[in-house]
Amino acid sequence: LHCPSSINIHPNARWQQNHLTATGGNRQDNGINQLSYLLGLYVDNDQTIYVADQENHRIVEWKWGATSGQVVAGGNGQGSGDHQLSNPVDVIVGKERDSLIISDNWNRRVIRWPRRNGTSGETIISNIYCMGLTMTENGSLYVVD
Repeated sequence: LHCPSSINIHPNARWQQNHLTATGGNRQDNGINQLSYLLGLYVDNDQTIYVADQENHRIVEWKWGATSGQVVAGGNGQGSGDHQLSNPVDVIVGKERDSLIISDNWNRRVIRWPRRNGTSGETIISNIYCMGLTMTENGSLYVVD
């Protein structure tokens, strides 16, 4: 990894301080329009946002402009079954199989979950406390543990 040793930022530089709430914004809880301790998120080419909603043990999909999300993985209570998650911390989209790749931290696994109409996932890496995920354009998966 290469980072420049110095970055020139003018001493009087100013940034516009506008922001946009893209998901949640309705206090921390477990409603479909609420999140609880979100960690990882992924934005796809259609500007759909996938959020690892850690304390609700689910992955929530937020379409552009939506006021509430849709649970697309987990959401069946905390657990270790193929249909459950336990404190997911990251999510990405695996384009080759059109699936969600989820860091299911407390279950010590990385799980692949069908992105459309998936009711359960398949463990693709086990015995790992994965904290982050990324995938290259050619489909190579990298995990942070």
